[in-house]
Amino acid sequence: MRKFGIIAVLSLMALALAAVPALAVNPHFTKASAAGPNADGNLVVSFKIAGLGANETITVTTTGQASGQYACINRGGNHPQASNKEDFAGPVSASGDFTSDKNGNVTGTLTLTPPPTTLDCPGNQKLVLANVTYTGVSVSGGGDTATIPGTFTRTFVNV
Repeated sequence: MRKFGIIAVLSLMALALAAVPALAVNPHFTKASAAGPNADGNLVVSFKIAGLGANETITVTTTGQASGQYACINRGGNHPQASNKEDFAGPVSASGDFTSDKNGNVTGTLTLTPPPTTLDCPGNQKLVLANVTYTGVSVSGGGDTATIPGTFTRTFVNV
């Protein structure tokens, strides 16, 4: 009976020690937000992940849907022709590798950018981003995902 008690106690101790590392690593977002679009039409996504071990490198990705227009603008700042514009819509994403601090936290930012254009402007006109909207923005990493609610819009030129 005494052997059984010792084995039981040792088994419980081994189980308790094995469970500690599993509980210590539980990556999760404590903050996730977006700001913008800024003057370049980019949306800056900020985040904080907790629950990592110290000095762990993880890949964080932000995704969303971008829509808007590029246009050709003349020297007077006007959009002279309705045909000199190009609509865009589709998924955008950005990723980066981040290393946790000694407390197992990662704080960082990623930037979503409008997709490139194929619009070619005639002489004496310049290509501009007329407007951009981001929706469905989320950030993921370490096995967790945070959704950032809202629609983020900016108009630079009315076309």
